[in-house]
Amino acid sequence: MPSTDNRIDSRDWVLLGVLSVLWGGSFFFNGVIVRELPPLTLVLLRVALGSAILLPLLRFRKIDFPSGWSGWAPFFAMGLFNNVLPFSLIVFGQTYISSGLASILNATTPLFAVVVMAVAGEERLQARRVAGVVAGLIGVAILHGDALGFETRQGIGILLCLAGAFSYGLAALVARRLPSRVPPLGTATFQMLASAAMMVVVAGIVDRPWQLPMPHMTTWLAVLGLATLSTALAYIVFFQILQRSGATNVMLVTLLVPVTAILLGYLVLGEPISLREVIGALVISSALLLIDGRVLTWISRAPSSTPHTTP
Repeated sequence: MPSTDNRIDSRDWVLLGVLSVLWGGSFFFNGVIVRELPPLTLVLLRVALGSAILLPLLRFRKIDFPSGWSGWAPFFAMGLFNNVLPFSLIVFGQTYISSGLASILNATTPLFAVVVMAVAGEERLQARRVAGVVAGLIGVAILHGDALGFETRQGIGILLCLAGAFSYGLAALVARRLPSRVPPLGTATFQMLASAAMMVVVAGIVDRPWQLPMPHMTTWLAVLGLATLSTALAYIVFFQILQRSGATNVMLVTLLVPVTAILLGYLVLGEPISLREVIGALVISSALLLIDGRVLTWISRAPSSTPHTTP
């Protein structure tokens, strides 16, 4: 059941960390694939192969498909705002800006989610959560340093990625309308199938992928990693957190992705970590604790250090 107090338990914090690794890798995979494939074809392959990977699991778990348009409509809406629009916008953005900058701009998602939920009347606009999101964005800015500019064409990429983050914020609202009786695996699969159906039409009209030259093996390996790890597995984890902790909380993963990207660069590629990056990571960690709220509760409940005595 979703959390009723806007807080996240320890299990879901672990799942958020796992999800940040899976989705952090998607920006790397996108950066490799977009060198040989157009953005819409990339998104089509991502959602189509992701669906193909999830379907056998769906059959194994004996989860029934939705019936009729009324049954499928929520999953088409979720697929549109959580996959088709943001995937396409962000990948188009990555043709103008770096993968690292795209992941950092994606970290604005919780801010959009908090505002969308408040405007829709789904959640109160708590000062604590707004302050936490703003602090998280400050941490993201610290992580990126002074490299955020609006040089030629870069501004287009930045706006496209911000539009993708806004779409994710709308997806947080749409997630509230998903049938609660459907298990996370079913929700992940159905919204991916709906996304694939939409992308077949869009990519078929715009890119005509059957006319494209065959990509190299490196690109296919990146496609496989994107579909398997950053899509199929990631969405199983995503909807697990969504069911347990709520739509706004699951979007906090986008604040963790830039930190994860830096750690992966250090552990896998041997890239150095600067003091600025350490400070940025600490600010983001503090922001997540502020949004969660339990630390503030513990502090407010802590007994006074100076006991009062009666004569």
